[in-house]
Amino acid sequence: VNHVLGSEAHHLAKLIPNLAVILGLELNFIIHDEGCANAQKRLQYLLCRFVEVLSSTFAAPVTLFLDDLQWADSASIEAVNQLLLTGGLATQNTSFFFLGCYREGETDNLNPLWTSLCNNNLVNARSTEVKLDCMDEHTLNRMVSETLCLSPRLTRTLSNV
Repeated sequence: VNHVLGSEAHHLAKLIPNLAVILGLELNFIIHDEGCANAQKRLQYLLCRFVEVLSSTFAAPVTLFLDDLQWADSASIEAVNQLLLTGGLATQNTSFFFLGCYREGETDNLNPLWTSLCNNNLVNARSTEVKLDCMDEHTLNRMVSETLCLSPRLTRTLSNV
């Protein structure tokens, strides 16, 4: 990662603080040059390079899971779109899996997520939409029980919350 990102790695470390520790960057010496006119484009490029390096290094795919995308701003949605576009990951021998969740009915035609979903033909990525309905009480209690490794009898009150 240090070899590919070089001195630009500190921009990602501002976004992912633990990355500074992993890469051995001094947090006190991270430059905060927020005046760059192309800061958003630079960050998108660095995120793509970062995911590209990780996904080409390991056999398992790099997975990015984002929940509540209906609340994401346009810059965040644009960064995700950039990760999915053909220019970065699709042309390399990489494995990247993106899972995004949003609440249906909480977006309108002006929402950045909705605009992105409508323009998904611009993205050269295979996508599958999975629609989940509300779980019934029994199924939810079974899931909570299995997650906590407790008897369903003990988790019933928690499942009813």
